[in-house]
Amino acid sequence: MSTLNASFVQNMSIVRPEYFFIIGLSGIPYSSYYYIFLFITYFIAVIGNSIVLLIIALERSLHSPKYIGVFNLALADIGESNAVIPNMMKTFFFDSQYMSYNACLANMFFVNFFITLQSVTLVVLALDRFIAICLPLRYHALLNNTVMSLVFLAVWAFNTSLMALSTSLMTRLSICKSNVVHNFFCDYGPVLRLACNDNSINVFLANLSAALLLVAPFCIIVLSYMGIFFALSKITTWEARLKALKTCVSHLLLVGIFFLPVICLFIASAITSLTPNARVISVSLSFTLPPMLNPIIYVLNTAEIRVLIRKVLKNRIVPIRKNISK
Repeated sequence: MSTLNASFVQNMSIVRPEYFFIIGLSGIPYSSYYYIFLFITYFIAVIGNSIVLLIIALERSLHSPKYIGVFNLALADIGESNAVIPNMMKTFFFDSQYMSYNACLANMFFVNFFITLQSVTLVVLALDRFIAICLPLRYHALLNNTVMSLVFLAVWAFNTSLMALSTSLMTRLSICKSNVVHNFFCDYGPVLRLACNDNSINVFLANLSAALLLVAPFCIIVLSYMGIFFALSKITTWEARLKALKTCVSHLLLVGIFFLPVICLFIASAITSLTPNARVISVSLSFTLPPMLNPIIYVLNTAEIRVLIRKVLKNRIVPIRKNISK
């Protein structure tokens, strides 16, 4: 009975603020222009990724394991952009920096979910390139549309479960140090540091999520490309090597755009103490630039997509020219 009373008292003592105050950039003149820049990146990201989704969905020749991965990456990009930018615009352009407790947890879940989904998707695409180059004769036996769809179904289920667990455990924390979040969205780490009671479980789960969904993916991608480069070294002609390597260029650029900002931010944080504004700018750029650049990279570096876009433009332009000539 005493145990139940102690548990009841503990639950009653949990402090949950009605609102969180999102700081964003502070003390910087004309900071609104930076938010306008982020909104432009959002607009480009949504338009670009929507075009990629439509092309892959409507063109049957692109219904292959690789483009199922690209399709999933475009979905993650749109999801991340919508989780971050519209809420940020509402917060800083309509003088609405207060975010309710439940809205904060929802924002935290969706941002973390789509960020980690991008990371894992890049791993799947790396394994696709590894099998295509290192095991070309077994590619269709190991990877097909059904297998790739099941892989991404498992990825979505695992990410949803882990992010839902980590977000739901935030409700056991007593937020009594402050209700001020030093970021441009309801970030997990800054909110975690506002807790007064034991947050060791939350810290452990945050570290586990980072290890499983950010560190491990980067290591797997590096190992995959070590295997790819080793396989390419066995090819006798430079033309064949370049042809095989060309199929990896788009993916390598995506990996660099996604992971390099995260790695640089981690190194900078370890070497020196970043100011709140520097951290906000670094995090916002690492969250918004990859979704904008990913569709551009795939359109410019993927021959199949370029050919399809040319066909569509040609079919649209030819009737217009005929009508003008009449």
